[in-house]
Amino acid sequence: MATPLNPNPHIIGFDEFVDLLHVEEIDTDLYRARNPPAGRRRVLYGGQVLAQALKAAAATVDPGRVPHSLHGYFLRPGQVERTTILKVNRDRDGRSFSARHVVAVQDAQVILSMSVSFHVEEPGLELQIVPSPETMSPVDSWAANPDGALGEFVDIFEFRVSVVEGPAGGGFWTAPRQIWMRARGSVGTDPVMHACVQTFASDISTGFGEAQLPIMPPGGGPTLDHSMWFHRRLDVEQWFLLDQEPLITSGGRGLYQGALYDRDHRRCTSLAQEILTRPS
Repeated sequence: MATPLNPNPHIIGFDEFVDLLHVEEIDTDLYRARNPPAGRRRVLYGGQVLAQALKAAAATVDPGRVPHSLHGYFLRPGQVERTTILKVNRDRDGRSFSARHVVAVQDAQVILSMSVSFHVEEPGLELQIVPSPETMSPVDSWAANPDGALGEFVDIFEFRVSVVEGPAGGGFWTAPRQIWMRARGSVGTDPVMHACVQTFASDISTGFGEAQLPIMPPGGGPTLDHSMWFHRRLDVEQWFLLDQEPLITSGGRGLYQGALYDRDHRRCTSLAQEILTRPS
């Protein structure tokens, strides 16, 4: 019998991961989200809640409208053993844009507030600053440590990681800042599902490492707010790059920005996230 990729009981497999993204409609603009079994993680993974909220919002817009931006505020930690209800408000439907506001609720308390905008795909000027492959750090094969930052996701994504060393004397740049990944199975052809997988993946790491200011836990703390902009379609079943740039830690908060690139190094998605970086 083949050895499973990660036998730890708190790890979810790929099929279960895809199931988590299919929220259940229980009434008009009201959805129920599933949670993975409780294990070592007692608090819900933020990328999961964000992706489920995006899926619920997408269920209320016309076919052909795909997400182009989202902005989420994490207000309370979500509990794995509690049901999450997603309430969608239809803010506006225009000729080419649709705006939605989603709240994720547990026990009558909002754990996530998210705004998301959808756009009818249309032709337009194609212009971007393309990162040069020569300036990118090497991408080496990497065996994920089950107890490390990426360990609980190795059954969902294949990873190739490079670690960028920073300025002399330490700093933020000791964590993986560039992570190549791809889904281990098929998520179908629905562009919303591919956007949901990107949303899930965007919260896997922040690029922050063990800085001179002790960060608890290593790699960054809970998410405060998270924003994404979807520029081009990105096939998550093919290799894509999560490129992150930590910017600052101050006042107990850290900010980083990043992007998702496809195999041809086209920037497909931009993101920014603020996290807690309270000293231990």
